[in-house]
Amino acid sequence: MKALLIYSGGLDSTTLLYEYKDSIALAVTFDYGSKHNAREISYAEENCKRLGIKHMVIPLGFIGQYFKSDLLLSGGAIPEGGYAEENMKSTVVPFRNGIMLAVAAGLAESYGLDTVLLANHSGDHAIYPDCRPEFVEAMDAAVKAGTYEGIRVVSPYCDITKRDIALRGRAIGLDYSLTYSCYKGGEKHCGKCGTCTERKEALEGFDPTEYEA
Repeated sequence: MKALLIYSGGLDSTTLLYEYKDSIALAVTFDYGSKHNAREISYAEENCKRLGIKHMVIPLGFIGQYFKSDLLLSGGAIPEGGYAEENMKSTVVPFRNGIMLAVAAGLAESYGLDTVLLANHSGDHAIYPDCRPEFVEAMDAAVKAGTYEGIRVVSPYCDITKRDIALRGRAIGLDYSLTYSCYKGGEKHCGKCGTCTERKEALEGFDPTEYEA
């Protein structure tokens, strides 16, 4: 496998980066105008540098300019509380993963790679339509049909939880202080938004994160 990783710099995709480092030829971070993009990108750059993996930042500014989501700089306040569907639905960026996968497929074919890796997990399924198994399967079929070399979309964590991912990372010695999750994008993780709450639960017992709350 010669893979391109869609890499945010967060907990899940950083675990995937380290776990599959020997198969990843290119990691791509998309700058789409989210509140936490700048923080994520800095961590993504650092981890790729440590591993000697080529890293690209691809601008998708039109998402931040035209799409509607509270996750974007152009949107409203990030909600606090648990990762309940109604509470976090405002942070959904419509079809974000579909757009990113389409760009990633073109990049993979351009660089002679055969796989696009995506780090979605089972906890995403209820809230984010473009993280569900049926979506990944459909995109895999479309990308395979739409590329000369039959590039595949692979989602190794699709059927496991964020806690499972964190435990895999701990087993390989991953330093989770080198990841960023908070949707608010502050210098420290806020500790109150849905993704911070989910991060705390995933890293319980070995969490190096400094939270504001």
